Amino acid sequence: MPYEEKLREMGYAIEKIELDTGKYMQGVRSGNLIYTAGQVSNWAGKAVRGKIGGDLTVEQGYEAARFCALNNLRVIKTICGSLANVVQFVKLVGMVNVAQGFDDTPHVINGCSDFLRDVFGKAGQHSRSAVGMTVPLGWAVEIEMVVEVK
Repeated sequence: MPYEEKLREMGYAIEKIELDTGKYMQGVRSGNLIYTAGQVSNWAGKAVRGKIGGDLTVEQGYEAARFCALNNLRVIKTICGSLANVVQFVKLVGMVNVAQGFDDTPHVINGCSDFLRDVFGKAGQHSRSAVGMTVPLGWAVEIEMVVEVK
């Protein structure tokens, strides 16, 4: 099943967006690779802000990571025209806004990793980092990607 059709069946419409923020690009293409800027945990009017392990649970962080994945897909579609052009998700860098002492960042970023595998199958397999830090503006999660496209 085509990726965008599968996403629609899951209840997600991936629309193209404006890439130029005025300060930086939300994504750029170099050859067959797309590099996305960090995409935050905000989707369909639901903003997930706070510290995982403090105000937010791992489950809420998991959902926040899926929101980041969806925002990255909008950038990718805008740059290459269609998600059908995705060859391979190469690398994710997952940044989790953590409360002091919280170190279960991999389970939070699994929200993105599981989602990509569910939608893209083998093409959704990737290498990744999952680090804890203070994420700007209080976002719960921020994720950037490197993706190979046709």
